[in-house]
Amino acid sequence: MRIFLVDDEKEIADLIELYLKNAGFDVIKCSDGKTALEKIRTEIFDLAILDVMLPDVDGFTLCSEIRKKYNFPVIMLTARTSDEDKISGLTLGADDYVTKPFNPLELLARVKAQIRRFYQYNTTDTAEDIIEISGLLVNTSTHTCSLYGEDLDLTPIEFGIISLLCKNAGKVVSTQELFETVWEEKYLDSSNTVMVHIRRIREKMHEKPKNPKFIKTVWGVGYKIEKDH
Repeated sequence: MRIFLVDDEKEIADLIELYLKNAGFDVIKCSDGKTALEKIRTEIFDLAILDVMLPDVDGFTLCSEIRKKYNFPVIMLTARTSDEDKISGLTLGADDYVTKPFNPLELLARVKAQIRRFYQYNTTDTAEDIIEISGLLVNTSTHTCSLYGEDLDLTPIEFGIISLLCKNAGKVVSTQELFETVWEEKYLDSSNTVMVHIRRIREKMHEKPKNPKFIKTVWGVGYKIEKDH
């Protein structure tokens, strides 16, 4: 497994590299955004860890560049704790967000969880399990999704959300259940995280923000997809 690590703080980068290598990962490091952009365009990785604050090209730009071509997991690192920064990263396609200072073992656990989830959602099985709801088709065997015959380019997290909602079509799935099932972590105050990913899915489905056809918001509870429209 190749991990792409971009951080201009050498001590932090070296510490992360040590823990990742001890866990059996191959680590490719960059300390500036310009070099990182070149590697994103020419090399293949299984996961990226991107520092938001870089001396030239910031982590948000790198994340956006990755999402133009790849669906592998992206974890953002930042010393800033504002919700606005977190939402910006998630909106651009990041799968997770870690605030400095952090426990290297926690970051390692998040890396393993993201990679496990990614390969779980991108491994082809022989038995097909297809859910179809009014033109929305979810194949939980091949982990693909399409709307009116057009493939939706979903990240593993986004596929996990829409798959769970479709499996529970007609029922409300709470924000807490969505987070704990898809992210496989304890739900604390993660409603913004779920909301941002729902918004991204709706955008990819070309849904009207104020009147979405598929993913309905049940205020104060969670989200649902109706069985029929």
